[in-house]
Amino acid sequence: MTTTAAITDETPADAPAVEALVAAAFGPGRFAKTAERLRERAALAFGLVVRGDAGVTGSVRLWRIVVGETPVLFLGPITVKADQRKALLGARLVEAAVARAEAEGAAGVLLVGDLAYFERFGFVSALGAVLPGPVDQRRVLWRKISADAPVGAVAAA
Repeated sequence: MTTTAAITDETPADAPAVEALVAAAFGPGRFAKTAERLRERAALAFGLVVRGDAGVTGSVRLWRIVVGETPVLFLGPITVKADQRKALLGARLVEAAVARAEAEGAAGVLLVGDLAYFERFGFVSALGAVLPGPVDQRRVLWRKISADAPVGAVAAA
């Protein structure tokens, strides 16, 4: 288990470790999901990793998208190595990602996830954000930074 861990910017050298975490967490089925399809077309705004004694043990990426005409950031995927999940690294990554999005002047953060988990970070349902494919609309969530939940089609920026 990692004894010391810091959240730092993802670097190009981290990409293989991050991809391995994503593959382990979500498997090949992720490629069929609407959220992944959107990420493939969006520009990466930034990525954060948990770096410690055991190397990269967690990651989160945020992507530039628009909802209607409002530019926002799209959070995901968020991953933590299986043996590190009890260390609350996922929560630390979400908090750091939202803080960074706020520091960069984002209107807010959109994600597809479980409201029961993400509401502790200020996320609410975003029923007016329409992703470009099948998705359980109840899982589309919004974290306001400077704008209320935008309404409209979601697309890569």
